Amino acid sequence: MAGTDRGRAGVTGGPAIILVEPQLGENIGTAARAMLNCGLDDLRLVTPRDGWPSERAVAAASGADIVLDKARLYPDVPAAIADLVHVYASTARDRYMVKRELTPRRAAEEMRGFVAGGEACGILFGPERTGLVNDQVALADTVLTVPLNPAFSSLNLAQAVLLIGYEWFTARTEPRPEFLHKGHSRLANKEELLRFFDHFEEGLVVSGFLRDPQKRPSLFRNLRNLFQRAQCTEQELRTLHGVITAFVGPRERKETADASPASTLPLRPLGRKGPG
Repeated sequence: MAGTDRGRAGVTGGPAIILVEPQLGENIGTAARAMLNCGLDDLRLVTPRDGWPSERAVAAASGADIVLDKARLYPDVPAAIADLVHVYASTARDRYMVKRELTPRRAAEEMRGFVAGGEACGILFGPERTGLVNDQVALADTVLTVPLNPAFSSLNLAQAVLLIGYEWFTARTEPRPEFLHKGHSRLANKEELLRFFDHFEEGLVVSGFLRDPQKRPSLFRNLRNLFQRAQCTEQELRTLHGVITAFVGPRERKETADASPASTLPLRPLGRKGPG
């Protein structure tokens, strides 16, 4: 195939590419091809509409099997981002949230610094027809918007992945212009942050602060955006948990049958003979 030279050393690594509810296997395959073009190999799939594995994805990937074979399946966005420290949401629409917004070029330079410092990153891409919903965007630290024709800025899934992946591949690797000293702690990952959100929001309800259930979703999104911008460390979140407990008392923990948080679903390697 033109442009493919398996005799040369490849480039892999970089941020995770998280496709949220992708609709077609072909789009997953072309996104995987775009990823490998740019040296990206961490593909995460959140409830693909047509299921997984997908022979159509294999055909559309045009040889990017290494990406598809490593792909991991997740039940929801929180599970897919649990181990990440920095999450970016790709969107073309104004969400009317207080949220950092970067171009892919600036975000790629920033991610280079984060990854070099051992801080895992990921980029969310929404379904082809609707894009990410607001509650999913609220889980990200930063919004990525590609500066294109304002009258026609729609991209297909593979185009969006390729544009952002290309900026990652060509980004400078000079030292980060800004560094956060974290003392003896580390930045909290998304699993820890989401656990804090649950505790905080539960505390607001128990304390009687939120008397109108209809206002809760928008208020919760605003508060989540606030704490995303704060770059809390793991130690700071433990302190905040203690503060909430001091005000409203211990949590009533719900017993669940499966106590393994944010675990991936089992996924066997994808071959060329179909799901079988």
